[in-house]
Amino acid sequence: MCKICLYSQRNKLKIRKASLNFSVARIYRSTERDCSQAARLQLSRERTRCHVVAVETRTPGRAVLIRNTHPALHMMESHREFGKAVTVQITVLRGNHLRGSGAESCLSFVRVEFNGCALGDSQKLDVAVDKDAVYNFTCSFECSEGAQTLDDLAHKPVILTVVEILPKEKKQKEEKTAVLGQAVVDLLPLLKGQCRFLSCVQLHLASGSPVDDGVKPTLDVSVSVQEPLLSDVQISESNLLMVTVETAYSIPDIWNAASTPPSSYVAALQIPLSAGEAQALLFSNGTVKMGGERETVPRPKKWPVGPLLAPGAEIIEGQFIDTEPMDMGHGDLTDIEDMDFRADAECNRKRVSWDTMQRCFIDTGGVACLSRKIAECRLWPIEIMRCTQTAPTKSAKNSKEKQGEDEAQISFHGVVYMDLAPLLYPGVRRIHGAYRIYPFYESDLLAKAQRTHSVLKEQLRAPGNKDAFKKGKPAQTDSPPDMEVQVNMEGQMYAESRSYIVIEIALEKPLVPKRPPEVLAKRVMELIPPRPPLPRRPAGAERAVHEYQSQIASVAAQVLDQYQQLFGEAFVPGGIPVDPTLQEHRKARLIGELNYSGKYFAFKEQMKYSVVRIVREKLLRTESFSSPEQLQAFLSQLYVFLVDEMHAALNKTLSVDSQDTHHEPLLSCSQLKLFAKEAELNTDYQQAAQYYQECLVRDGSDPSHWFDYGAFYMRTAEHIKAEECFQQALSIDQTHTSSLIMCGVLSEINGRYEDAETFFERATCVEPSNVVAWTVLGLFCQSQDKSIQAEMAFLEANKQLSSVLQNRPMCGTEITSHPHTESGEKKQQEDKTTAGGETLNKENKLQIIQDCKQEARHQISPSSVKTTIYMETVRFLLQNYALQMAQRALAQELLSPDRGLGSYHLALAQLQLLRGDHSSAEESLREALMDNYEDPDIWALWGHLHYMRRDFSQAQSCYERTLDSVLDASDKHSIYLRLGSIYLQDGEYKKAKSTFLQACRSSPSCLTWLGLGTACYRLDELTEAEDALTEANALNNRNAEVWGFLALVCLRAGKKLEAEQSYKYAIKMNLQKESLLQEIHDLQARVGFGNPSF
Repeated sequence: MCKICLYSQRNKLKIRKASLNFSVARIYRSTERDCSQAARLQLSRERTRCHVVAVETRTPGRAVLIRNTHPALHMMESHREFGKAVTVQITVLRGNHLRGSGAESCLSFVRVEFNGCALGDSQKLDVAVDKDAVYNFTCSFECSEGAQTLDDLAHKPVILTVVEILPKEKKQKEEKTAVLGQAVVDLLPLLKGQCRFLSCVQLHLASGSPVDDGVKPTLDVSVSVQEPLLSDVQISESNLLMVTVETAYSIPDIWNAASTPPSSYVAALQIPLSAGEAQALLFSNGTVKMGGERETVPRPKKWPVGPLLAPGAEIIEGQFIDTEPMDMGHGDLTDIEDMDFRADAECNRKRVSWDTMQRCFIDTGGVACLSRKIAECRLWPIEIMRCTQTAPTKSAKNSKEKQGEDEAQISFHGVVYMDLAPLLYPGVRRIHGAYRIYPFYESDLLAKAQRTHSVLKEQLRAPGNKDAFKKGKPAQTDSPPDMEVQVNMEGQMYAESRSYIVIEIALEKPLVPKRPPEVLAKRVMELIPPRPPLPRRPAGAERAVHEYQSQIASVAAQVLDQYQQLFGEAFVPGGIPVDPTLQEHRKARLIGELNYSGKYFAFKEQMKYSVVRIVREKLLRTESFSSPEQLQAFLSQLYVFLVDEMHAALNKTLSVDSQDTHHEPLLSCSQLKLFAKEAELNTDYQQAAQYYQECLVRDGSDPSHWFDYGAFYMRTAEHIKAEECFQQALSIDQTHTSSLIMCGVLSEINGRYEDAETFFERATCVEPSNVVAWTVLGLFCQSQDKSIQAEMAFLEANKQLSSVLQNRPMCGTEITSHPHTESGEKKQQEDKTTAGGETLNKENKLQIIQDCKQEARHQISPSSVKTTIYMETVRFLLQNYALQMAQRALAQELLSPDRGLGSYHLALAQLQLLRGDHSSAEESLREALMDNYEDPDIWALWGHLHYMRRDFSQAQSCYERTLDSVLDASDKHSIYLRLGSIYLQDGEYKKAKSTFLQACRSSPSCLTWLGLGTACYRLDELTEAEDALTEANALNNRNAEVWGFLALVCLRAGKKLEAEQSYKYAIKMNLQKESLLQEIHDLQARVGFGNPSF
């Protein structure tokens, strides 16, 4: 419905034809929202003699003319339905610190207006300057279906105007008045369910009003309703939409603030308020500003009302426009190449500023309609235009229309296509960004936004507005369907100038609620209850010894207390030592006192049970003795043991410096995991499982150990055991991100999609900066046909990846580091032992090679390293053998515009190799080499493929090329092991020694020392071979092959006892290598010893 308010001026009724005068009187949301405040004030002054003519459109094509209508009696019509009428009472209580033109007193009254209608004037009060004006004036209006609506309360304030009555001059008949100031009251609390609220609003002084520099004048206002406007259910289901049009930058050069005729700049969009009603929002107070400086921030937002009489009264209290990073928002200009252009445009070029916010109350049907429309078409059109006032030409044909009225022309018709899909992201309540302005074409509007009509043209077609445009020349005309669309020459200037506009759309509540972190944490806790680690308690013999020591400590404390009672302080720092004779005297007296008091017997009874426990648990004696000699021997053994434990307990109790000595294990958990990876590489899964179990025995409360154990079971395709391990990690640490992700992956594999979504969302809440967590969540949502949520997750992942790239400018090819990745570039600087046979020249060569590689790595610029969120996710998933999810991530990588084909084909080859598809892996590696021939990881994987096919010559060639590359491969340890084993098979023992020596320097293990010892033995370097094999045996004393080569070394060195022991352990550890076993037997037969069976 459209209403155009026509007013009288200068005590004379003058009906003016409705026009698009957006700078003075414009219809907002089909209601009179932005009428000139000066006109409304003049209308109120003349309300006793003025009549208003309003044009009301109730149905399309039919207008009803209402004459002799008073604005206080007939208010704007609306289609909003919200229930029965409720009276809203507004009481102006008092005015504080008012100051008029008089020096002693001020005669004033308050006028209250709402929605362009005067609600009434208060009584005239003559109050002294130093006192408050107590008005106690109450007025009201009805909030109902046919009057002010809930939407009006949301976006229209109550305007309070304080008017001063000036003293009469001589021969003056009528009173003269002057506006002191204006204040606005926000009625939004009524939509929050409040029935009454008090507000102290600032009175903004009008131009020419007296100014008191000390205290600002204010008005105390009370707003109340008899019952809430909305029930709790309606409040929870409704929503509040806030649209802020800030500034348009880089506008066409021909726009000028001093242009004639004057122009108004308008932005318009359409919002559904209910299921069957769509409302047009018009922003018509745009003003042109010249460049030269940036817009100030923070700056306040303005009400969508016409220019008020008091500067500053149009400001919305508590609402500001703040600065935001250009690359962190939404919109069209977020790329790095757009940053310089935006910085220049926002500082040096002309602009149009609105800084206006409009609020819309949307009921339940409107919220559903808005969500549905965004889902159907994510692009929302916002139209831009310039409206120029022109005077009508005088001609004979239209002489009857000579009425001195202005006409409006539409020009520079542009449109912004704002992507509102982020409002459907879970938990998102705000969109803010810079959007390009395109020339308006109805064909583009239909193709992009699925709209068949222009919002601005609908306003022009309204029955009251057609005549105003008959003589104007609009920039856009409707073309018949058969005719080609005319070129929008003026709108094309937007594209030439690269114009854009900054807009914000916010919601009070998100359209799609997001589960809060507390709910997700509770849900994960329900799925996997946390299990606090149980304290380790001694048992058996250890418990018996601890109990005995505790009893010793207890008895010692009681004896010490008895001693202090008899002789005073026992230990005095810096005191004189006690004479030995005196010590003996005190000792005899103390023992006598203990015997006399019965404490000595009590002490024996106290310790008897702990001694019996030691006899049974520690010394394992439960039967009677057969002879006195056996009893005496046992008592001697028991006495020695009890005395030793007594001294240990007394040292802990009485010594200040006593500390428990904890012997660190020879192998750390990281070394054990490295050995497990080696065993997996050699498909010795039983040995790998033993290493992981040893890590858990050492520290079962570390979730990373359980996670690695679960990843091992993923490698062996035992998903049930893997899930148990990941769940155990989560029971220890509910915030272990990697375990959350893998639990989600396995839940999806098992068809528990709700649990999978819970795990993925929880991972993003626990670690919001984790790129993998967001990407995996997006892949899952994509598989569940949740395209909006998937898009949100991918955007967040890209944002986090960009942040990582900016914060780590000198990182290598791995952007995100996973805690369970064993990097081949990590090197230890110290060797555990020195191996002979290496000359200084060779060491210098190796150092030169390493320096060259390090220099080459530093020469790579960060911009040359390309990675995507999908590749980061693929690396994590492949490391943990989640092959199904990894395949979906690779599919998205193939569709990504920023993809790197070399990295894609390399990851695809890794996936195919893990699945055992060697032929497809070979094709993928060929494709990868065509894209990046120098990548060492590609050559390394190519060598692994040949090695698995037992094509050792080709594998050797690939491994050597990998090690000769300027850049290091991501995993060099496996390359050293396999290349060294190939050298040993081919008899190239010097090369094998050099290769294994480098492996021992970078990451020593049992297999690297074994390889080095084997090469040295074949080179007849027995001393170096024995040293290397001893190191290997220290790292793993259950390796049968190590014992076998030790037996060979000892046989050749003439060490009979050591040779026999090594041979026995080799047989005991089940040496499977027949060739090595036969070589041992031959050498034993030749030297004549080493085999105990001889």
